[in-house]
Amino acid sequence: MWIPLSYACWGISIVLALWMLYDWFKVDTTYSEEVLTSSREGELEAVSEKHRI
Repeated sequence: MWIPLSYACWGISIVLALWMLYDWFKVDTTYSEEVLTSSREGELEAVSEKHRI
């Protein structure tokens, strides 16, 4: 019982690792470094936040 379950877990781990590598390569080739390191969300938050003292 435990041996097949162990092999299944290793199989799932390998599939997830391959998926992460594929996604990393896909994102890296699709988007530029400037787009990936931009922080538009942070800029929008800074503009919309109003602090009162």
